[in-house]
Amino acid sequence: MNDDQYFIVKKKAVPEVLLKVVEAKRLLDSERVMTVQEATDAVEISRSSFYKYKDDIFPFFENTRGKTITFMLQMDDKPGLLSRVLSQVAKCEANILTIHQSIPVNGIAVLTLSVEILPQSDSTSDMVNSIEAIDGVHYVKLVSRE
Repeated sequence: MNDDQYFIVKKKAVPEVLLKVVEAKRLLDSERVMTVQEATDAVEISRSSFYKYKDDIFPFFENTRGKTITFMLQMDDKPGLLSRVLSQVAKCEANILTIHQSIPVNGIAVLTLSVEILPQSDSTSDMVNSIEAIDGVHYVKLVSRE
């Protein structure tokens, strides 16, 4: 099974530590706490648990359409690869808002891409999976959702 597949599970099936990670992230986003240590202390988990899971759990919102999602991609520095990634986003009918590509180091580039998910857009997970399937893309991480 692919480690980067997405699942929707009911809250009662999610281990408590993951729910606490979500709560710590919410506290940090709300700026009620300023540090990861304060957030993890407030929800009673270790910082190592927070860092282990923080990029892998997000609350599910039914109304993700019309939202801005930011992805971080690691990919090979190959001519045309960025164009293929952007074409895939366009095929999913999402609106590209910002693009930032780092200067490649050792043949690897990091791309930060913000897209608006429109009512006619494909699902976010379908878009992520289709981008990850492009030869030369190492991984795609969801960084934020607004």
